[in-house]
Amino acid sequence: MTSRTPNITVRRPLASDEREWLTLRKVSRDFLIPWEPNPPPGSSDENSFDRVLETGWTDTHRRFLILNAGGSIVGQCSLGQIIRGPLQQAFLGYWVGLPHVRKGYASAAIRQVLAYAFGTLLLNRIEANIQPHNAASIATVKAIGFRLEGFSPKYLEIQGTFADHQRWAILNEEFAATPRAARSA
Repeated sequence: MTSRTPNITVRRPLASDEREWLTLRKVSRDFLIPWEPNPPPGSSDENSFDRVLETGWTDTHRRFLILNAGGSIVGQCSLGQIIRGPLQQAFLGYWVGLPHVRKGYASAAIRQVLAYAFGTLLLNRIEANIQPHNAASIATVKAIGFRLEGFSPKYLEIQGTFADHQRWAILNEEFAATPRAARSA
């Protein structure tokens, strides 16, 4: 899937993206560490992009690179743990590299990925789990229309400690009710 807005494009990662992606991750490492779950055992920076490619487009995952208007990678947005059957849900994850924060890239990418999740994958619900002190991320999902559903103590292991998270969610019909301009912004 490739989708465009005036500011960004989201698309599936390609092997040719590895060097640029790894460079952005290296520059942004200290900025991203407080928010990201521990990597799987045996993982390293050297094989992290291989995992993105291997797990990036499966029945249970969709990973999208976020590209700015110039075509440079500025971050990533993912649908993980896609659950079919009566639930029809996925979990949203996203990050923007340090040089590109606070420029609206995450919001625009999330809106495009939600349009794909609800319109193409026909999911019913998307959930985002965010640490309570991550004010920027909370503001981002609130502006898109996510609702606070609850609190999950010790939800996810971050840097060796299980961290509390808030559960935010949006339903297909809630996203569809937002103005078309806001869905594609």
